[in-house]
Amino acid sequence: MPRRSTTHHQQKGKKDSVRRKAYLLIQKKIGNGQLKAGELISEVALAKELGSSRTPIREAAGQLLAEGMLELSPGGGIVVTRLTRQGITELYELREALEVFAVGRAAQNGVRPTDIARLKELLDETQALLKELKSSGQKELDEEQMRRFALSDLGFHTLLLRLAANERLLKVVNETRLMIRIFGIQRSGHRREELERIHRHHKEILQAVIDGEPEAARSLLSQHIQASAQERLEEFDHWEREQHLASLGG
Repeated sequence: MPRRSTTHHQQKGKKDSVRRKAYLLIQKKIGNGQLKAGELISEVALAKELGSSRTPIREAAGQLLAEGMLELSPGGGIVVTRLTRQGITELYELREALEVFAVGRAAQNGVRPTDIARLKELLDETQALLKELKSSGQKELDEEQMRRFALSDLGFHTLLLRLAANERLLKVVNETRLMIRIFGIQRSGHRREELERIHRHHKEILQAVIDGEPEAARSLLSQHIQASAQERLEEFDHWEREQHLASLGG
């Protein structure tokens, strides 16, 4: 009897592991743009790539459906969630509410020298990208530079969240940021003035946290996130106009 129970647990563990791999595979494909907004999820193709049956793919898709990364299409299939203006606004409102609370807590708790050093390193990466833009004469970041920027930007905000010492809050904000990144429209790389603004905001936020000024930290981060939201909404409006014109031309 105990042997059968052990075997049952092993099988369940293996099944959960395959389902987790399926979940991460779909999430990764959405995140890197291989699966685009509105694109149908093919259980057969994904199962073949994973080397599994269609069951874990179906279960993983069900979880992503519940989390909002996938949605049901009118035809009955499951597709990558399509962007809406309201969706962008809601995601940024959630992010602002949670991150502003967290940065105030971080400023109250105080910051260790090692964390300050790491945050400054992440600021330096943005500064390095600015220097590259100036020396090359480029108007905006290229694809590789945007990847570097995205990593340093995510690292900066994630470390600030960790300083609030609230793991549940960190998890929710990370999921929100992933949704924004996945469903956001980035027509091109950041321009120099945008990068300068982000670098200035990050520097001011960090200084307020180091100085132990929660009110200033909250106000600065709120302005920073609102500016990012406005940029994303302007990108969305531009994209919508282009789609409308394209449909008229077709």
